[in-house]
Amino acid sequence: MTVAAATARVPVVIRRGGAGFAPTVWLVLAAMAALALALRLPVATTVLGLVAFGVLHNVLELRYVAGRFDAVLAGPFLGFLAALITGVFVCRLLPVSAGTRAVEIGLSYVLLAAACVRALRRRWVWLAVALAVLAGAAATSLAFPAYHFVVLTHLHNVVPLFFLWEWSRSIGGGRRRWAFRAVNVGWVLAIPGLLLAGAFDGVLRAAPAALGGFGGVAAFEPARLVGSYAPPALASTAMGMRFLAVFAFMQTMHYVVWVGVLPRFAPDAAARFDARVPVLRGGRAWLLGGGLTVVLGLTFALDYANGKTLYAAAATYHAYLEFPVLLALIFANHQGERA
Repeated sequence: MTVAAATARVPVVIRRGGAGFAPTVWLVLAAMAALALALRLPVATTVLGLVAFGVLHNVLELRYVAGRFDAVLAGPFLGFLAALITGVFVCRLLPVSAGTRAVEIGLSYVLLAAACVRALRRRWVWLAVALAVLAGAAATSLAFPAYHFVVLTHLHNVVPLFFLWEWSRSIGGGRRRWAFRAVNVGWVLAIPGLLLAGAFDGVLRAAPAALGGFGGVAAFEPARLVGSYAPPALASTAMGMRFLAVFAFMQTMHYVVWVGVLPRFAPDAAARFDARVPVLRGGRAWLLGGGLTVVLGLTFALDYANGKTLYAAAATYHAYLEFPVLLALIFANHQGERA
């Protein structure tokens, strides 16, 4: 099943070129604000951003992906993916150990292999190459699990580039489409690259966030978070703080995409989802996301560690369902793509 087949039956609500430059302007303004927050308040941006938008973006991203790519995420294949991801969900609820991490890594690579088989089942050479690459990557991840989860954390924030690139066909050709794509390459790759290179060190603030008694701790020191977002060998160096700033910036832009840009400018995906899951039609998805945000926010406020565990488990479904669609986007043949 190519991406074209997955999206061809989606009713076109936005006329070609109807969005104009508006999505591009949204992303430029959001990137400027997100960078300022990441540089001056990296800890507060990371923690409070997750509390305020984490659950809501889960719901809205699932709505978009399940709506626009309903032919990819369907039937027995979707059931198999759900079973694998539920296994990861259980692992994340259990106390962290070498065993639970190894099982999660193993399940994630089985999911990727299944997605490759589906996307490349008629291209045997490419399938063999893809499975060989996955086997090598799985061995590396199992040997260095701490690095695996750091890479996975940052990769999740890069994934929107592929969805936005595919969706940009809906906003017309020429300058509008390429301006949109250039801006997305800029915030996904160029700005994080500059952050890691130290270009913003002069204004990067490493002071703790003043969060009072939030989550049962007096304050969130950067060191409490750097370990989750920087490679272990770099966590105690200046690069550790840069990785935290990169994550704060990318996470904020991630939320902008799923909560702001795509719900506003891609209503066709929401309409497709509404037809598939009428119980969440219209604003009900927003109400669900908002209600769960309040509930989880209370958990975060009482005990941040437990709240983070619950969120990480709940986020499993939207995070891992991205990958089969992402592989379909990558492996889609040229002639199947919409102009």
